[in-house]
Amino acid sequence: MNFDSVYENTLPGTFIPDIMTQEEAAKRIEELRSDLNRHNHNYYVLNQPEISDYDFDHMMKELEALEQKFPEFHDPLSPTRRVGSDLTKNFEHVVHDTPMMSLANTYSVEEVDDWFERVRKTLGGEAFDVVGELKFDGTSISITYRNGELIRAVTRGDGTQGDDVTANVKTIRSIPLRLLPGDWPEEFEIRGEILMPWDVFEKLNAERAYNEEPLFANPRNAASGTLKMQDPRIVAARHLDARFYYILSDNLPYDNHYDNLEAARRWGFKVSGHMKLLHSLQEVDSYIGFWDTERKKLPVATDGLVFKVNSLRQQLNLGYTAKSPRWATSFKFNPERACTRLRFVSFETGRMGIVTPVANLEPVLLSGTVVKRASLHNDDIIQELDIHQGDWLYVEKGGEIIPKITGVDKERREAGAERIKFVTACPECGTPLRRIYGEAAWCCPNHYGCRPQLTGKIEHFCARRMMNIDGIGEETATLLFDSGMVEKIADLYDLTVEKLSSLERIGEKSAKRILDGIDASKHVPFERVVYALSIPNVGETTAKRLAMAVKSMANMMQMSVDQLTAIEDIGPVIGKNIYDFLRDPINVENIDRLAAAGVQMEISEDLASPAGDGLAGKTIVISGTFTRHSRDEYKTLIERHGGKNAGSISKKTSFVLAGDNMGPAKFEKCRSLGIPLVDENEFLKMIGEDD
Repeated sequence: MNFDSVYENTLPGTFIPDIMTQEEAAKRIEELRSDLNRHNHNYYVLNQPEISDYDFDHMMKELEALEQKFPEFHDPLSPTRRVGSDLTKNFEHVVHDTPMMSLANTYSVEEVDDWFERVRKTLGGEAFDVVGELKFDGTSISITYRNGELIRAVTRGDGTQGDDVTANVKTIRSIPLRLLPGDWPEEFEIRGEILMPWDVFEKLNAERAYNEEPLFANPRNAASGTLKMQDPRIVAARHLDARFYYILSDNLPYDNHYDNLEAARRWGFKVSGHMKLLHSLQEVDSYIGFWDTERKKLPVATDGLVFKVNSLRQQLNLGYTAKSPRWATSFKFNPERACTRLRFVSFETGRMGIVTPVANLEPVLLSGTVVKRASLHNDDIIQELDIHQGDWLYVEKGGEIIPKITGVDKERREAGAERIKFVTACPECGTPLRRIYGEAAWCCPNHYGCRPQLTGKIEHFCARRMMNIDGIGEETATLLFDSGMVEKIADLYDLTVEKLSSLERIGEKSAKRILDGIDASKHVPFERVVYALSIPNVGETTAKRLAMAVKSMANMMQMSVDQLTAIEDIGPVIGKNIYDFLRDPINVENIDRLAAAGVQMEISEDLASPAGDGLAGKTIVISGTFTRHSRDEYKTLIERHGGKNAGSISKKTSFVLAGDNMGPAKFEKCRSLGIPLVDENEFLKMIGEDD
């Protein structure tokens, strides 16, 4: 059958099945899943793509359309599930079958040599080989496979138990959901590191810096934070990677570590190509010398090396200490460090008014780049380090890409040098600063008269993920503000071609492009408008949840702090920030003008309008994970069909919408109270969405 003939192209890149039998659909779905899994492996594991990104996306869209048209062929391990869903859950604790022990650390070649000699002595002079591996700087993970399928992924936690992060791990494309054909055991556990590549890390921190959010110190922290997020879609968007380094099973194919990992590579796992079998102490020392410099060329962070006795029998004979295996050790690279003179400390005001101190340094070469500036973050850090004028400061990178001030060489301090004092007034507008309650940050309260705050808000409003007004970035936002044309975001909607064309560096063509973007922004959904307003502490995810809960700006402006705080993920601090923001006359006027200009001030009609009363009078609790809709989508469906969402199970609960991985405590409470459980498919039938 010619499958190209059965699709009607309705929207760019969207293909909807027109005529196809169930048998034909099943065959095509299986073909697409198999091909996409193979291409995923070629691209993310082997780095040997066979097709273009366009062709891959085309196949993915075809599969998504078929799965939507034929839900009876649903498969939780389908390649389409890699994108995650916006379900919100608490992670369940899982006890490791075998504890995830830490390795003994060494910090010199001599210590590694001592370990090698202890192994030789314990083995009674028996010959042994050592496997040398890179020690990737990520967050540890343990994944269990059964019959070739991923069934559970658990973090290291405290070594005895960790968090079940299966839904998030399934979004990582370098981790196989189904194994390639091979001699894998019926059930086994494989351990590795979840990593954030350097290029992804840099982009993420650039975005956080723009939003004036605390920066991740290194890719390890970023990977760990990402893996524990409640929204798998965000996890998927951050393009995490993985490397695997150890397998546990009663039925391993080989009697040694090296060959078992090579087998894992054949099964579809990403095993480092830099793993090496070493036959002598001299080869171990050479391996250390080589990677001391070469590691800096890798696309992911490393902080050392790991050495393991290769033979599983010898590993068993060597045994364990209370904390770590005797058959393995790790060698930690010393972080690269330099000492350079402080020229001066500048204080910089951001979009939300936070004032950040920055150490301006005499240029120094560190990890291949010239460092001239390093953030000091806040006044507490300045005081903790005891920094004085003209001090010689220690700067490190190590596993971190962001320069970090780690200390002061006080012996080189000049007599009489004064301590660095945090400014008491905004360096931009002179307004006295206020310390944010419960935080280390100082803030300029002149939110509507401080130039970098105003220009920052204009730039933020126009950015791609907010109102997506093409042609207005940092430079143009500053130009518009300095000209007096745009002092508040609502002023954007009063711009004309004539006004814009009069500005330096903006011609008629650029002016028309900006105005087209402004006109198009009137159709941006309400949740993005909420994010674009620069409400303190309201990021993209919070803005979406807020918009879905309040339905309209008019409703949100009438809500009390308690009502706002009751919304999921809106705590007392954010609730008060929203309340105060919407009580400020300047913001109220701005919002009124935006509404008058045609900007969306309520959620779309299809989400806001009632869909039926089939759940009228019912109180429903949602628990577990789902495949056909996210938890937020189910909450909306419940409300649109007349039901009420509840956060906890009680005698008033009508039923629990129960997905996979429902917690045992909730299950037991339902049993004791006689609360019925309704699965996903049954629920959709109840509201007439079972097609």
